[in-house]
Amino acid sequence: MANPEKPRRRPPPDPVAVLRGHRAAVNDACFHPSLPLLFSGAADGELRAWDSTSHRTASSVWAHGGSSGVYAVAASTGLGNKIISQGRDGTCKCWVIEETGLSRRPLFTVKTSTYHFCKMSLVKSPSLTHAPQSGSSYSTSDVEPQRVILEENTKSLGISSTEAPQEHEQGITSNSQNMMAIAGQESSQVELWDITSARRILCLPQTCSANTTDHPTKQKGLCMAVQAFIPCESGGYVNILSSYEDGSTLWWDVRKPGLPLSSVKYHSESALSIAIDGLCNGGISGGADNKIVLFTLDHSKGTFTLRKEIELERPGIADTAIRLDNKIAATAGWDHRIRVYNYNKGNALAVLKYHSDSCNGVTFSSDCKLMASCSADTTVALWELYPPKTPSKVDIATTDEVSLT
Repeated sequence: MANPEKPRRRPPPDPVAVLRGHRAAVNDACFHPSLPLLFSGAADGELRAWDSTSHRTASSVWAHGGSSGVYAVAASTGLGNKIISQGRDGTCKCWVIEETGLSRRPLFTVKTSTYHFCKMSLVKSPSLTHAPQSGSSYSTSDVEPQRVILEENTKSLGISSTEAPQEHEQGITSNSQNMMAIAGQESSQVELWDITSARRILCLPQTCSANTTDHPTKQKGLCMAVQAFIPCESGGYVNILSSYEDGSTLWWDVRKPGLPLSSVKYHSESALSIAIDGLCNGGISGGADNKIVLFTLDHSKGTFTLRKEIELERPGIADTAIRLDNKIAATAGWDHRIRVYNYNKGNALAVLKYHSDSCNGVTFSSDCKLMASCSADTTVALWELYPPKTPSKVDIATTDEVSLT
């Protein structure tokens, strides 16, 4: 008797739209947090704004000239109608979103003098907008202004990592939404910059410590990826995750700039990308090896905990992203594929095979309805994957009843 036919797997979805117009490899993309706009940056220096509803180009500027190209683009709620582009020319530029599109000239330019393959990171604050807990109203606006220390003050005070945190109260208080982490001029260091004042605030490890030849970061090679964030437990102080050429990842707290809180080595080759979840309690990392890693952060101990390792058939993950509701994670691979995972369980949900060349970036919209992937094939693809459920009238009524009791 013949065996009953096994149910066929549902084929992976096609993109809902493919944005064409770039003439060179697209290195990065990001959604605006409140406007229906998607921004993409290409290797020839072009920065494009797309209407994510009509799927048409809204405007385009040549952001970074020559062969430097646009390596990263970023937007945030705190920046409002502005976005940041990063070039391989040692600069980051701020562009204004006008009625007619992007401003023809940058509002200001931050000369970081850093030339590397590490994408910048704006400071991320926890958001419980999409969290499963009911009755929570925590958002980025609830985070107190982040505190950082001026590099000049740190030098003059000679603060070491073993000194008490109160020494750092002589620092400054500033708006975290205007902060940016980036790999430093010294390849193994990480720098924190104030975007609006175009000023470097501090360096990790702090300059006096990093000059020693036996400092641990000196042996890890180039800084390949950074993620800046403010955990609820930090009292408003910025933390930074930095990944390195030897496959290791460090966890920094700006109150202890001399040494990292913790160090792990999840990858056997260069760790190329890292993303933290919407609650700043864990994340995902990928590298040049054939492994994706899910991890959690223990804020009370300042340590990493490995949650799951996912082996790949082909090596090379250029970018990682986690949807704001912490349900979906995605990776951009050298093998032209976008892989989608259940972030909580770690199981694979889909392998998207649209792109015809290496995938360089992946990102989610703030409403969790769209995902964008960009590739060396010069295209940006838009996807609708596992959209969040819209509360039904019954759910809303139940919530109202609970809130009244």
